[in-house]
This record gives sequence, C-alpha cells and structure tokens, in this order.
Amino acid sequence: MIEASIAAVPGLIVSFLILAALIAVPTAFVAKARGKPWALRTTLAAYLAGILAVTLLPGDAGLESWQCDTGAPTHLFTSASSLLNIALFAPGALLAVLLFTRPLTVAAAFGALSGAVEIAQSAGQLGRSCSVTDLASNATGALLGCLAGALWIYRRRRSPGKPLRDLAWGTSLGALAALAIGGVFELRIDRVDIVAMDDQKRALVESAVQADEWIATAARGVFGSDTQVRETETDKDGNLLKITATTNRGTISGTWPAKTLESAWSSNPRGDGGSLNKKEVAAVAAQFAQKWFPQNVAGSDRWVRSIGDGPTMAYRVVYRRYADKVMMPMRLDLTIATTGRVIGLSARTVNDPVLPRVVVDEAKAKALAKTATGLPSESALLLARQVKGEWRPVWLVGSGEQDIAIDAATGERGDL
Repeated sequence: MIEASIAAVPGLIVSFLILAALIAVPTAFVAKARGKPWALRTTLAAYLAGILAVTLLPGDAGLESWQCDTGAPTHLFTSASSLLNIALFAPGALLAVLLFTRPLTVAAAFGALSGAVEIAQSAGQLGRSCSVTDLASNATGALLGCLAGALWIYRRRRSPGKPLRDLAWGTSLGALAALAIGGVFELRIDRVDIVAMDDQKRALVESAVQADEWIATAARGVFGSDTQVRETETDKDGNLLKITATTNRGTISGTWPAKTLESAWSSNPRGDGGSLNKKEVAAVAAQFAQKWFPQNVAGSDRWVRSIGDGPTMAYRVVYRRYADKVMMPMRLDLTIATTGRVIGLSARTVNDPVLPRVVVDEAKAKALAKTATGLPSESALLLARQVKGEWRPVWLVGSGEQDIAIDAATGERGDL
C-alpha cells in the first residue's frame, strides 16, 4: 500500500532524493563513460528510485512481520490504492521498454520487482502491509506500461530487440520469479484476509446496532411503553450476541440474532396491590408468554402459585414441557403483579432434544441412589440434561443431605 508514503510527503521526498543520488547519478556517469545515451537511462534509474522510495518508506501498517493480506476486495482495480499502484509501475515499465526494446523481459522483470517489494514489506520491520491486491495492481501497471512501450516502438517502426531472445528471457525470468515468489509465500508468509476481517467487524457493528434496537423494543414490551434505555452491554458468545439493557424500569437481557429473551427484572420487585385474581393473572401471563415466548409455551404445562400475601402479593407462573415424562430443558418463569405488571422473567429457549429411551424408573433410581449413598431418598426428578455435550435423561434423586444423578437410560451414576 502506498497511501502512507503519499501522506508522508516530506519523508517521501527526502527518501527519493537520497535513492536517486545513489542510483541515478552513477548510472548517468557510467552511460557517459561508455558513450551510451544517458538521458533515458538516468530517467529510468531515477524512476526506479522513486518506486523504491514510495513502496519501502516506513509506515504504520497493522500487520505483523511475515504476514500478507490475501483478501480480494470487490473493487480490486478501481480503488484509490489500486489505481495509485497501477500508475506507479506503468511509467517505469514504459521507460524500460523504450530503453531495452524487450517488452516481455521488462514485464517479467517488473513483475519480479513487484513481488520482491511485497516480500520486503512483509519481512522487514517497515510498518508496511504486504498485499496480494497491491501485487496484482503493480503487475497490471507493468503490463500496461510494457504494452504502451511496445505500441510506441511499433508506431515508430522500430524493430524489437531480438524478439525470440526476448520471448525466451521473458518466459524464463517470469517462470523463475513466479516460482521464487510463490515459494516464499507458501513456505514463509502467513496469510491474513483483511477484507474478511473488516467485513466481520462491520457486520458485528451493524448487528450490535440492530440488537440495541431489538432489546429496546423488548424492554418497552415488558416494562411499558414509557421505558427508556439508559445503557446497553453487549458480549459475543460464539455466533450470538448477548445483550443486556439497563432502563429506567429495570434490566433486561437476551440473545441476538436469535431474538430470545433470557431475563428481565423490574426495579420495583414488589406487588402493586391490584385487584386481579389468580385466574386473571394467569390469563395476563398467557397473553404475554404467547407474544414473547411462543416456542416455550407450545405444548407446555403451566402452574400458577402466589408469592407473599396482602397488598404486595404477586404470582409466579411457571411453564414446563414434558416428553415421555421427561422434563425438557426449556424453562419459562414469569412473576406477575396483581395489576398485571411483569415484575420479572427467566427463560431458557431450547429445542426439545432427542433422548435415549428411559429404562430406569423412579423406584429403581431411588434404589440405586440409596445403594450409592446409604441414605433414603426423599425426592426424584426426571429431566433432560447435557452430559459431556450429549443430552441424556437423568434422574436427580435427593436424600435431604446428598443429591445424586442417575442416567435413566443406563442406570449409571453421574456428577451433579
């Protein structure tokens, strides 16, 4: 990339003058001493000094040493960077063709120069970014310059210098350069796709904005239309974003883009002294759950129980789903005030897993637990549980002092 060099114009000019003095001045003296035309040779030498100054001037690129950007943007040959690289190499190749009258050899040489520049940018601690896009742009510029030079020679009715030798040298040099540059890239350079990384960052930012809008809508749906979001916190969890919003009415969290709420708790956790009875609160809860948790409600059993007493009494509405008497991992607990206000919710939205057949009944599970602990069992609950990443039907057997897990498909004891 050459934008950094162009931005640092004073440093670029100084670097160019130094390199031009080291390369162009001796070239002019040697040409004069040998009785050769010196103007074109000196101009080409000075231009090569300019290429080196522009491409190797230290910058502040973010890639590490021996890394190279292999991403291909959609605007490969139309971006400002690509056009600048094409414009940089085309005049040099044109001058070389006019001097040596061997277009194929010059094209191969400038292709090798472009590859060497990118490898130097990758290997050296120059703060420059090696880029396959730049390599392609440089080579394109060299080809355009060589083509322009060949056309110039043809229009001037000048004979190309030994075309067969030019073909042989150009082909050989091009093949060797391709093998050498390709070998270095394959064996030494780490590939980094900056385009994909930038796309991922952009998508993540856009997704976070959409997640903020969704959680704000959900907060108004849970706490009321006058709810105002004060701040949000977003954490990446695999391919999902977990977002938590703090509002003037309470906190709420969920996952995006799954659009599943996980919890919400009002800043006012006490009942409101309303007039709704148990049946009416259950109806409010059913309407709310159907709107925000249709997947959890479908096929679920529901229980309603009171919390507290007096004017601050509220109700806990619990949804659970069972398959073959096994409690599925889905969870939905709602706390509703007697005014119909949602005080809080806790949800786990999970598809029902496919489980092995249950062969251990409750009596056998309690017997196995007693054998393992020596204690009588007081309770037993059969539920789906993940064991080492696999969903299993598991009995949770409690003795009052020690609880134990029994695999309901194998009878094996598990860890709690």
